[in-house]
Amino acid sequence: MNAGEKLVTIDELAEWRSGLRHAGITLALANGIFDILHVGHLRYLEGASRLADRLVVAVNSDRTACAQKGPGRPIMPEKERAELIAGIYCVDRVCIVDDMDMRSLIRRIEPDVHVKGTDYTPDTVPEADEVRKHGGIVEVAGDQKKHSASGIIEKIRNNK
Repeated sequence: MNAGEKLVTIDELAEWRSGLRHAGITLALANGIFDILHVGHLRYLEGASRLADRLVVAVNSDRTACAQKGPGRPIMPEKERAELIAGIYCVDRVCIVDDMDMRSLIRRIEPDVHVKGTDYTPDTVPEADEVRKHGGIVEVAGDQKKHSASGIIEKIRNNK
């Protein structure tokens, strides 16, 4: 399956999830902006993929990325960011989410595991309550936040 085929709408994702659940296949959900792809993103997604049979990644829309990161962000448009994430071997499906948090998506697909990066703990994940309502678990994966798109962008802007 090529990267473009992994890009799905939330409705398509919900239908895919239903089939997985029926087959007893577990699902992990990871999410982020993924503005400038770096090794920290790869390590996060690889770690997330080890926590369930399949991995879906929700990419923040341009609108929500700008609201979270400020003017001038994102650098790359949402469809390109989503396609790059879909091209990573351990990612099974990707959708673009236009909500400030993942609660609505979590209610819709009920992932077995919701995975965040190491800048969180299972208790500080904003959507943890929603995940636990349906019996899911919250996990943390990736490296110790040694890499960031914001840091890379700042370095480029300062020519350093």
